Amino acid sequence: MRSVIKRAEWTIGPDPSEGASPSIREIECTGCGERSEASTGQLGPDAWAIGHTGATQHTGYREIVTAFLRVVPAPGNPLHTEPSGSH
Repeated sequence: MRSVIKRAEWTIGPDPSEGASPSIREIECTGCGERSEASTGQLGPDAWAIGHTGATQHTGYREIVTAFLRVVPAPGNPLHTEPSGSH
């Protein structure tokens, strides 16, 4: 049997699932289009940009972040359940 909930509240945010992928970060040079390696940390892409500036004198960069999100039932939605460990 299927149920349809026409008016229920939902929220969107970082995926709280166990084993969910962390955000992935890259930095792209706006002067030549070269990019850092993708990383889940900040240090690698930042170090790449600083090194790239030293080698090329390019100083403009764009940060590219891929974040993994999940839509979940909000409190008050009949499908909402409290996260484990909550009272």
